[in-house]
Amino acid sequence: MPRTFKLPHFYHSPIISVVKQARRNTDARKSDLAPTLLDFGAVRFKIARHFGFCYGVENAIEIAYQALAENPDKRIFLLSEIIHNPHVNENLRQRGVKFLMDTAGTPLLPFDILMPDDVVIVPAFGTTLEVEQALKARGVTLTAYNTTCPFVEKVWRRSEEIGKQDYTVVIHGKRYHEETRATFSHAQASAPVVVVRDLGEARDLAKIISGEADTTFFFKKFADRFSPGFDPTVHLKRIGIVNQTTMLATETEAIANLLQDTIRATYGEADVSSHFADTRDTLCYATKENQDATLALIADGGDIAVVVGGYNSSNTSHLVELCQQHLPTYFIRDADELLSPKRIRHLELETKQVQTTEDWLFQTTETKQKTPTDIVLTAGASCPDVLLDEVLQKIVKWFPETRSVDEVLEPFL
Repeated sequence: MPRTFKLPHFYHSPIISVVKQARRNTDARKSDLAPTLLDFGAVRFKIARHFGFCYGVENAIEIAYQALAENPDKRIFLLSEIIHNPHVNENLRQRGVKFLMDTAGTPLLPFDILMPDDVVIVPAFGTTLEVEQALKARGVTLTAYNTTCPFVEKVWRRSEEIGKQDYTVVIHGKRYHEETRATFSHAQASAPVVVVRDLGEARDLAKIISGEADTTFFFKKFADRFSPGFDPTVHLKRIGIVNQTTMLATETEAIANLLQDTIRATYGEADVSSHFADTRDTLCYATKENQDATLALIADGGDIAVVVGGYNSSNTSHLVELCQQHLPTYFIRDADELLSPKRIRHLELETKQVQTTEDWLFQTTETKQKTPTDIVLTAGASCPDVLLDEVLQKIVKWFPETRSVDEVLEPFL
């Protein structure tokens, strides 16, 4: 039986949480990726089978609020955002938690204010060995309330294992994302490390492995993304691929396949295992479940997609990428971004800018409004269910003659 977490009541919701539990009850093995249909009549919502809080996020939130409950008279600090959701982080701030760094690692408060008796919470992304050492030097312990995701720690352990076997660790990730910074730090303690952002950069790395490109090309293309002393003529002969757990799982697999094929072509089939470590077991199951469920959601069809999550959430942005390849997609952080039935404020992934779009909701034919409107709805792994509830209920109010929530939820109770 999967572990359940004690989360604050205000993160649950009267609609989305009910639907989630109903799907768990009828599909315990998670074999059915078909979306859930909530039919309000004039508007219908197609909701992904998997979305929202994952194991690592629920674990982090439980530990953070546990720290508050157990230490009412102590100062409590977070190294940086606990997860990438502004509502969750703001609630912790309101309860007195102070943040030591921003998501880029820039100090907000100096470490020298910390005392050994202070509580310091490690966020779900983990932290670097350098930060751990700096805090240890001040007598601060990080073990009591360490919320590092178990699947991130699994990547660290696997990196260490292959490093000790003289493999170089290739990280598929965003170099300055908190998780990748932490993984880079932990991995380079036992292995040379290089980071690739996407399949295009993996192709560049493949050119160096095969001898098509030289070291000058490497140092130009991968400037600031390799560990000190990295020698591509030596360190790319034996490699293993791990990932930032929130990246597209299909892209990580494609990168691994590309580099393995390059190794095969360079050294021959018989020597593949001597030059390429099998690290497929480091993929995060929750990330892949959410992405697979989003693909099934897209295949089921819809008029528009609304994806809810923090604007700095990597896993949410990848769900947006998947959706916008097939239908108009709006990436919003909460219901406040729904300005009216005609105007929506949302993040544009390509520009990283928040913009306002007109005439976003009502889909029309040449002569009349289409009824019903089908809205594809999903959320990132750090998004509370209650935020989806608020989005759904706000949209429903803009449609006339809709069915009541109680009537729509009756099949799920």
